[in-house]
Amino acid sequence: MTDTPVYQTEALIAEDIDAYLDKHQHKTMLRFITCGSVDDGKSTLIGRLLYDSKMIFEDQLAALENDSKKQGTQGQEIDFALLVDGLAAEREQGITIDVAYRFFGTEKRKFIVADCPGHEQYTRNMVTGASTADLAVILIDARKGVLTQTRRHSFLCHLIGIRHIVLAVNKMDLVDYSQSRFDEIVADYRAFAESIGITAFTALPISGFKGDNITALSANTPWFTGPTLVEHLETVELDNTADQARPLRMPVQWVNRPNLDFRGFSGLIASGSVRPGDAVRVLPSGKTSTVTRIVTLDGDLDQAAAGQSVTLCFADEIDCSRGDVIAAADAPPEVADQFESTLVWLDDDALLVGRSYWLKLGTQTVSVTVQAPKYTINVNTLDKLAAKTLELNAIGVAEITTDRPLVFEPYTDSRTLGGFILIEKLSNRTVGAGMLHFSLRRAQNVHWQALDITRAAHAALKHQKPAVLWFTGLSGSGKSTIANMVEKRLHALGHHTFLLDGDNVRHGLNKDLGFTEADRIENIRRVGEVAKLMTDAGLIVLTAFISPFAAEREMVRAMLPAGEFIEIFVDTPLEVAEARDVKGLYKKARSGQLKNFTGIDSPYEAPRNPEIRVDTTRETPEEAATRIVDMITGNRDDS
Repeated sequence: MTDTPVYQTEALIAEDIDAYLDKHQHKTMLRFITCGSVDDGKSTLIGRLLYDSKMIFEDQLAALENDSKKQGTQGQEIDFALLVDGLAAEREQGITIDVAYRFFGTEKRKFIVADCPGHEQYTRNMVTGASTADLAVILIDARKGVLTQTRRHSFLCHLIGIRHIVLAVNKMDLVDYSQSRFDEIVADYRAFAESIGITAFTALPISGFKGDNITALSANTPWFTGPTLVEHLETVELDNTADQARPLRMPVQWVNRPNLDFRGFSGLIASGSVRPGDAVRVLPSGKTSTVTRIVTLDGDLDQAAAGQSVTLCFADEIDCSRGDVIAAADAPPEVADQFESTLVWLDDDALLVGRSYWLKLGTQTVSVTVQAPKYTINVNTLDKLAAKTLELNAIGVAEITTDRPLVFEPYTDSRTLGGFILIEKLSNRTVGAGMLHFSLRRAQNVHWQALDITRAAHAALKHQKPAVLWFTGLSGSGKSTIANMVEKRLHALGHHTFLLDGDNVRHGLNKDLGFTEADRIENIRRVGEVAKLMTDAGLIVLTAFISPFAAEREMVRAMLPAGEFIEIFVDTPLEVAEARDVKGLYKKARSGQLKNFTGIDSPYEAPRNPEIRVDTTRETPEEAATRIVDMITGNRDDS
């Protein structure tokens, strides 16, 4: 017998590697989460899956065994939870805090699993993990049964649109593998699941600690005939085919323009398929064209479908940019600016009704305001409760309004065009996640009326450039005094002006508002809208409001064309403003007679980069007024 030549051996090895890579490259991918209440064994289960699928290297195994000894694990050589609990705080407390993503694979499928925290305070992290999942494994401790957090996570999974639910009754070894206990828990869960619209789920008796019914059927549960957890994960039907059967939707991520000879629009196809020659429509503009090429790094394609990232080239030079959506010309999605939505509030600070937040949906980013919730949902009783705002982890239904049209589909039809997040503008914190249900009728029936006399024509008639001079500062800083002097000087120079004063407006337009944080936001929103209308009429508008929150001042700035919002910070130290106390308000606030008073028990967010800053400890109101007028009229620069 002769030895196989080295070059032939290398060729065989290379052939085996190619075959192996090709086999695994074309496996389907399942994304799933594990969730449930605290200490239900989620991390242990994932650790067991990684261990049994041989996805742990020898050095990792050695470190894991060492860490398990340090943790004082009894009766078990390996603490599988340590494979997933990566944060020091998680290991110290024995809990999951952040979402941990792990990859593993079997002969039939690849998996990405997200281990979601069970504590109520980390519900926001659970929502993050569930947002991209195809399947949810909801664990229940066999000793404890269905708990509040079990209901909350099940409700959120169903709300987010996860269609495949696995009810894993864990720690069966601690109830002597009792079939009656298993059946009791499944019956309790089924009653709740049906009440929230979950019509089907797969129930499994397991032990992540012992490995029962994870990869192989356990002799400890002869009454259970399968499938095992891994078998179910390998065979559950994915929803990709449904996405491909729907009309084309591709949010544009960026315009691909490497040179003057090429212009394409890149993105991930969310649903449907496309071929060269297909008619497409770009939304929200509604412009149409025809696809000429489907470009990828590996060359042009004859067809592309949901899940593929491609660059589309058009036959016509139409306007298309990031945030637009390319759709089938004969079946486009809706476009609207007012919606009903379900919101899950994820921030420690409550929702501020009327405040402007960023809304990100797909590749679109718009400014949005949220109305007072219609109701919140009690996850235990499913009762609809009245609410004025949303607190941390609250789930509610509310109407939202965007500052420009949004391309969308109901969340039940499309996660990509129906699911969004809310971002606080100043801190960039993600504060909420939401699902769009439908556009409001008024969004479709109320349209902008074209007017022949434009704002430019109004301004030209008055021989001036419209502007809003926004005076902000503490009570007693001198805002109204300086604003009044500025208006008198501008009027004397022949300018058309109007002064909106905080106290005066509250006698009429805003007399229904108090001084809570939400009412202050609504106060400024209304004043901003009025000021905008007045600038449309060509006026120079002066406003004197405390306007304590930077977000609302920026909201008004965003309403106006660039350069027309001039923020004037009347910078007076609190002790100076309080010493003046012309109206006696500080005295009342200090004594507790006046609640939510700015500077005492309500914050004032000073402007960081105002167009004009007035230091009232260094210049008189007359000097400040002269300087402001000179700047506005162009006589001299601000210094």
